[in-house]
Amino acid sequence: MPRFSPASPALKQPGRLWQRLDIFGPYAGLAMLFLIGLPFLSLSRILLMLWQSERVAATGIGLEMLLQGVRVDIIQLSLLALPLLLLAPLLGLGRFWSLWRRLNIVWVTIAIAALGLLEIASPAFISEYDSRPNRLFVEYLKYPNEVLAMLWGGFRLHLLAGLLVTALLGTGTWLLLRTWQQQSQPWSKWRVWLSWPLIFLLFAFAIRSSLDHRPANPAMFALTADPMVNTLILNSAWSVTHAIYGMQHEANSSEIYGKMESAEILAEFRNARASLGDARPLLDHPEIPTLLEQTATIRRDKPLNLVIILEESLGATFVESLGGVPVTPNLEKLKNEGWWFEQLYATGTRSIRGIEAVTTGFLPTPAQAIVKLSLAQRNFATLASILGQHGYESEFIYGGEAHFDNMRGFFTGNGFSRITEEKDFANPKFVASWGVSDEDLFAKTHERLSAKHGEGKPSFTLVFTSTNHAPFEFPDGRIDLHEQPKQTENNAVKYTDHALGEFIAQAKASPYWQDTVFVVVADHDIRVRGDSMVPIERFHIPGLILGADIQPKRVKTVASQIDLAPTLLSLMGVDAKHPMPGRDLTREPDNLPGRAMMQYEQNYGWMEGNQVVVLRPEKAPAFAHYDRTKKHLSAAETPPADGDALARRALAHALLPAWLYREQRYRLPE
Repeated sequence: MPRFSPASPALKQPGRLWQRLDIFGPYAGLAMLFLIGLPFLSLSRILLMLWQSERVAATGIGLEMLLQGVRVDIIQLSLLALPLLLLAPLLGLGRFWSLWRRLNIVWVTIAIAALGLLEIASPAFISEYDSRPNRLFVEYLKYPNEVLAMLWGGFRLHLLAGLLVTALLGTGTWLLLRTWQQQSQPWSKWRVWLSWPLIFLLFAFAIRSSLDHRPANPAMFALTADPMVNTLILNSAWSVTHAIYGMQHEANSSEIYGKMESAEILAEFRNARASLGDARPLLDHPEIPTLLEQTATIRRDKPLNLVIILEESLGATFVESLGGVPVTPNLEKLKNEGWWFEQLYATGTRSIRGIEAVTTGFLPTPAQAIVKLSLAQRNFATLASILGQHGYESEFIYGGEAHFDNMRGFFTGNGFSRITEEKDFANPKFVASWGVSDEDLFAKTHERLSAKHGEGKPSFTLVFTSTNHAPFEFPDGRIDLHEQPKQTENNAVKYTDHALGEFIAQAKASPYWQDTVFVVVADHDIRVRGDSMVPIERFHIPGLILGADIQPKRVKTVASQIDLAPTLLSLMGVDAKHPMPGRDLTREPDNLPGRAMMQYEQNYGWMEGNQVVVLRPEKAPAFAHYDRTKKHLSAAETPPADGDALARRALAHALLPAWLYREQRYRLPE
């Protein structure tokens, strides 16, 4: 059998594609990028659509998805080709020809391998987050230690298979392009210079992919009401590219829904407060327009301490009385001892979004949570800074590394005086990928609360659990498993509930119980997904306030995580001037419908009672009705009579936080 080499006569036989690259001249590398990339990306999309066939079939646009997908692929491949195209008239001729060929081979190989890596990562990412890789994929790259530990602990086979397939794809591309290595320079410099402007214009149009006043963007390909299916139309590289672009324009992120002048935004905000029955007076502060004076409804000689237990991914999905799986028996018992929220909703799908809402009362935006945004790292209003004006010392206790998601930086810059993290736990009983176990976390919490009680200073303690996070590692012998195998979300939640029950029992027997308000609330539900524009049922979370002299109560109104902080200030007996837009539920009658807001990828849901309006990028507002019993969101055939007013309230509340952040007006008065 003859051996083949790049210079072998056998490789010079007519009809072989790899020996005819000279027809593309200096643009052969660009041509190969498309000849390899387009079939590969289309095949990946087809496989993903077959995997999600039930949800794709429900949309009835399978063929259109494939055609529009090719359009997206052309955009992404054109972006990848752009650096080579810009260099072509400089290096694609003369004495640089050898260097040009090598540069093309290396660039195209890396590009195809990168496309392959993102596509191969897509099924696991979709399984976890119900979306192609997006900004979360980018954010996690900043924390390689934690992410690699999680992947190795719970997704080892996925990781190894992905790396292997990526390596094979890159190697195959390299071998295909090596045959170009011996090609002689086929085009004259005049031919290159004359052809380049035409090819550049062609690529520019391919990247823009539109004759409208705006270039193509992900919103243009949102063809269905199912956000996950819409991401299948994209490719993962373009999804990540737009995530990076969006992260560079955080301050104006909410303007994808529409625009209002700041005076209009604030007027709608004031009107909404009045319609919700909020009688707390807004102060006429020239720099802090949402500043209000809140007098606690409960008067105390000595304000109470506060402990917020933020439970990782503990959605209503895991609470039987809220329609979930029966894996939280301790929480079910404790709900009869304090304020139990029946319709509490998270503002987002990430832990830092939950931290943002619970500790600062800040409204959500399509941007990152303010925990990670530069202008919020100092002088941003938080419960810690508010309570600090009343002599409170605030502490954050976390079983992992507090630098994750910039928690340490944000907290220390905004009122927290102490951070307790994994390195501060001596001889923990169990250490998982994300840190020490929840029972170790609660043991440390008890230790710190006992010490603070002995010091006699008022305190606020934020406790953040981590066991209910993939790969769901926890110690043996603590619970009767809900199911097999052991490392599942249901078993992890049951262990977390066990650890919580043990801690509350210990706290009740401790002197600090009578002086402390305890809050148990989720940051978000696990794997928030659904085939509706905003899967409201997956934003439903449990919330419980107990301790001290808190009396049992069922809170039936629709409420948001941002309502917790103002409510807690009243229950603690703390008077405060603060800019938090949430409601003080101690002031409200039980029969108010209430409201909540939910940021789901780039869709923004605003719910008043059972009426819902969804804001979408560059589209008209969509109206719907939420059936709490059936946990179903049904689109309205016609807008409601007050649809315009509802949409304006929603838009104002979507725009307000971005404006407050950009103008640095969410702070305490000096």
